[in-house]
Amino acid sequence: MSERFSTRILDLTTGSTETVTDLTAECERYLADVAGSGDGLLNVFVPHATAGVAVLETGAGSDDDLLAALRELLPADDRWRHRHGSPGHGRDHVLPALVPPHATLPVIGGRLALGTWQSVCLVDTNRDNPHRQVRLSFLG
Repeated sequence: MSERFSTRILDLTTGSTETVTDLTAECERYLADVAGSGDGLLNVFVPHATAGVAVLETGAGSDDDLLAALRELLPADDRWRHRHGSPGHGRDHVLPALVPPHATLPVIGGRLALGTWQSVCLVDTNRDNPHRQVRLSFLG
C-alpha cells in the first residue's frame, strides 16, 4: 500500500437539541475526492470535549434509541461536578467516554467498507454549542 495522507474539516451546525447527525454521505464524498480506487483507512475525529462518533443504524429509530439511552445513563440534572453552561452540561463532558470522539474505518476500493445498515454519525448532546467540526483523514 502506498502511504498518502489527506485531511478535511467539516463545519456543521447541530442546533440546540440533542442530535445524531449522519456523516456517511460526507465521508463518501471526501473519499471520492482523495482515495481514488485505493484501499486504506478513514479516521473520523471530533475535536470537541462534548461530542462523539458512533457507527450505527439510522432512520429506523436506533438514533433516537441511542439518545434515549444516553439520557438515562447521563441525566441532564445537577448531579455533575462540572457545572458551567446549561443545567446538566457536565454530562456532555462525560459523553466521549461512552461515545468516543473518533472512529477508524476500512476503505476498500475507494469506498467505506460498512455493513448493510451501518452509518457514521456525530453524536452531540451539548445544547450549548451548536457549531461543530469533524475532521476526516484518509491514509491509503
